[in-house]
Amino acid sequence: MQSRSAAGNNMRYKKIILVTGGAGFIGGAYLNTMVLLYPRYRFINLDALTYAADRKNLKIEGEKNYVFVKADIRDQKRLRGVFEKYRPTHVIHFAAESHVDNAIASPHVFVETNVLGTLNLLDLARTYRIKRFHHISTDEVYGSLSLKAKPVSEDAPLRPSNPYSASKAAADCFVLSYHNTHGLNTVITRSSNNYGSGQHKEKLIPLFIHAFKGGRRAPLYGSGIHVRDWIYVGDNVEGIDRVFHKGKSGEVYNLGGGNEMRNIDVAKKLLALIGNRQARVARVKDRPGHDLRYALNSAKARKLGWHPKVTFDKGLLKTIAQYLKR
Repeated sequence: MQSRSAAGNNMRYKKIILVTGGAGFIGGAYLNTMVLLYPRYRFINLDALTYAADRKNLKIEGEKNYVFVKADIRDQKRLRGVFEKYRPTHVIHFAAESHVDNAIASPHVFVETNVLGTLNLLDLARTYRIKRFHHISTDEVYGSLSLKAKPVSEDAPLRPSNPYSASKAAADCFVLSYHNTHGLNTVITRSSNNYGSGQHKEKLIPLFIHAFKGGRRAPLYGSGIHVRDWIYVGDNVEGIDRVFHKGKSGEVYNLGGGNEMRNIDVAKKLLALIGNRQARVARVKDRPGHDLRYALNSAKARKLGWHPKVTFDKGLLKTIAQYLKR
């Protein structure tokens, strides 16, 4: 049973939101904004603190409506204890393994975390009668697009083409199945490539920034023609918040930045902005099964009143400045 002190503490808040993966890049950006924006909400940050997590990025550690809990979503017994202790009313599920190269090398870890971990949370969401389960997904579940194809809408078929996107597509399907089978109130957001301060250096933009500012060569897969749609992490966080509050149960919402660009052009733009003449791009062997292009149609989310505000050039300048401060 819930302790009297915990019950009394929760009575002060309109919502008790369990945020998984809140020490990661996007989850951390979400918490840094929303903990301050919603003082009447209590936020429980559950994170396993794997290699890609960094609590130093969290600016809200001392806030009264924020709690950090170290736990792994693969550990159902530990998860149950967290649900029992804190009695969340809502879940926003960011936690995931997300690096494609790692998924190619170790796919089982991605199944354990992204699929079975999500299933653990869904089971507990049913048991503890969670009022809304918001699952954070990715544009990669739609698979690769041709250069001339229109951006995909939410009703497009799922065609994942690497172990990472396959694990995320499977998780999406489980979330939708719990809505259809058990009546769980769910929403899913699928965003395009995020960038901004605090992202792990294995990702393309921080990888390039770290290399270029040190005058080194940055590895670029193949010919660099692969196209990604970039969204500033703050814009994605605002979209997540809008869907969490306004989205229709059982629905999926795309959150695209509307900034499509080839990887080679991203590299050239960063080289020009950083201005280190010794820095170079080093072309390396292409990744197996490398998707050519991702692009999202975000009209559905825009109907909720959301739209991305930060242009790619402005976002890059902010990101570079923040990295160079470190």
